[in-house]
Amino acid sequence: MSEDTRNPAEQPDTSASVPPEASAPAPEDIAAQFAAEKERLEAEIASLKDKFLRAFAEADNVRRRAEREVADAKVYGITGFARDVLTVADDFERALAAIDADARAKAEGTLKTLLDGIDLTSRALTQTLTKHGVAKIEPEGAKFDPNLHQAMFEVPNTEIPSGTVVQVVQPGYTIGGRVLRPALVGVSKGGPKAAPAETPAAQG
Repeated sequence: MSEDTRNPAEQPDTSASVPPEASAPAPEDIAAQFAAEKERLEAEIASLKDKFLRAFAEADNVRRRAEREVADAKVYGITGFARDVLTVADDFERALAAIDADARAKAEGTLKTLLDGIDLTSRALTQTLTKHGVAKIEPEGAKFDPNLHQAMFEVPNTEIPSGTVVQVVQPGYTIGGRVLRPALVGVSKGGPKAAPAETPAAQG
């Protein structure tokens, strides 16, 4: 049998001789794939970085809030107790004020001992309150401040600027800079207006 009359099925397969490089992706396609993958990874990194920064900021806020709450608890935790103790301080002041200064100066024996004891106890109580951040408001002669004082009545007086505290009915107190109890005061009325605060001279 001649070569020309061979069965086509017996003919050699010439397609296997095609070089494998012919089916490989082009360099442009590989570069595009790398660029897309790089872009995806960069976006993922940015997202994770943003989440980390948000979580860190939230944790820092929680820490700061906790520290502030602990500090406030140390300063203001005794507010209720301190407010109750003020009634005792008031009682001491009333007891001392009920006795005339001359009578106190002339007191002898047991009465003098009693008065001295009340005075010492009152001062010790004031020192204890001060130690725990409770300060007495001394408003007499000062301009009325609605944040610190509570006006109970007005006192006509043409010689004192209007709005001046002229009488203290009950002293006020602050704790840690906050008002624990406003001072109950009498305020002047009918006098000249208070002088405005001085302002720096214009430059120029």
